[in-house]
Amino acid sequence: MSPSGISADSFSTEPVEYAPGRSGLVSGFRFAPGTRGEEISQAGAEAWLTRPGTDDEFIWLHFSSVPATTEWLRSKLDLPELFHELVGELSPSTRIELADEALVAVLNDVIYDFLHTETMQVAPLWLTLDRRVLISVRLRPIRSIDRLRAAVRAGETFPSPLSLLIHLMHHQGDVLADITRRTATRIDTIEDRLLSGRLDLTRATLGGNRRDLVRLQRLLAPEPGALFRMLGQPPAWVRSEDLSDLRQATEEFSTVLRDAIGLQERIKLLQEEIATRVSEQTNRSVFVLTAVTVMALPINIISGLFGMNVGGIPFSGDSAGFWTIAGLIFLVTSIAGWLLFRQREPRP
Repeated sequence: MSPSGISADSFSTEPVEYAPGRSGLVSGFRFAPGTRGEEISQAGAEAWLTRPGTDDEFIWLHFSSVPATTEWLRSKLDLPELFHELVGELSPSTRIELADEALVAVLNDVIYDFLHTETMQVAPLWLTLDRRVLISVRLRPIRSIDRLRAAVRAGETFPSPLSLLIHLMHHQGDVLADITRRTATRIDTIEDRLLSGRLDLTRATLGGNRRDLVRLQRLLAPEPGALFRMLGQPPAWVRSEDLSDLRQATEEFSTVLRDAIGLQERIKLLQEEIATRVSEQTNRSVFVLTAVTVMALPINIISGLFGMNVGGIPFSGDSAGFWTIAGLIFLVTSIAGWLLFRQREPRP
């Protein structure tokens, strides 16, 4: 069950294509106290912005990042300059900052393919909000926005622009928690195989999972310092209920982040265990090769000496010479083997 009270499974997780208007507007909603969101057109949004509204009314305008969007936003709204600087920034990390009396946020929607761990699609979303307006801009369709839009159309009420942002943050926390949970399941399987002595895997497999967790943590987790600063000194228009929900979302993120960091440490330990076992196998193989070489050394030396075909070779006229030399070789080889394996035995 999602934080909004509507099951996430009731909404499609597939991105939905929308046709932006001439200003890049994808969708718009007007919210009044105690009522469901009402869809408005671009003309309706422009008319709403030109008239004074009540403190309890607000609108949410969702745009596609096209050249006309920036021009329309600059001409119709007085938005923080930080928001205009962030829109279009490549590979942005999740962040929430206070700019004057408005909030500026960057969220990321992640589609992670667990069948092919190298496949990870990231879609950024830029937002700014104040008492009366929430503006969101995306590069391509985003699942979290689709779910939020479906929740609004299903009749869920949102008392403030910040409550919409908190809904998106809860969804982002759910995504990170789900990825962490699934990765933990995969690590459990790898650990079971390792404990059973099946080393048919490489450290690179675990290294890929660890890199993905670090990247997801950077992309999805908001900067804790900025969040706590905002919670300590929120804008005057922020409702106490929204502040409490935001604090809860922050705590949920902190919990998920601790789980992700713990999972990274667990992967690191497994990598070290695999490296140790591989090193032990290598040492055993080297020891066997060394033992074979040392034990074969006496027979190679003696056969080389007796194969020179020069005068004075001992036992050349003795009928028991072959067995004498064979016994000598066996004795020397046995002594070499005993010395070699004696050094191999652990000392108390």
